[in-house]
Amino acid sequence: KQAATAPHSSEVRDLSLTAATAATTFLRCMSALGGLAQPFDPFADAATAEVGGGAVKLDQGYVHIRIQQRNGRKSITTVTGLAKALDLKKILKAIKKEHCCNGTVLKDEETESEVLQFQGDQREAVKTFLIKEEICAKDAVKVHGF
Repeated sequence: KQAATAPHSSEVRDLSLTAATAATTFLRCMSALGGLAQPFDPFADAATAEVGGGAVKLDQGYVHIRIQQRNGRKSITTVTGLAKALDLKKILKAIKKEHCCNGTVLKDEETESEVLQFQGDQREAVKTFLIKEEICAKDAVKVHGF
């Protein structure tokens, strides 16, 4: 049987260098991950558009939210007037998920603009969503119907 011997000074130095290298690598990785604590905003790019290499604030007019009666108690909600630079499919997906309704993006034949269309009376839900996500100002949203 071998007796336990004290580690040589070179072994201790190698262990301390390995620990220091590991600590440095750990700190470098943690500083690279520092942005993970920031909240993710999926609509951060919705308020600005890339024009000519620079970010430009979107200038949009009024956003009109209307309700149309289908048959009986069935109705649809339409949203018009959103800026063309916005990603309407991304907005549609978020509203559908948040308010448990179905919807689609339609092309308006008269004005050649895109229109959001939702099933049911979603006027207040869409209004609060657009204001909460700062897609448009509160005074720029016009709710029509009934």
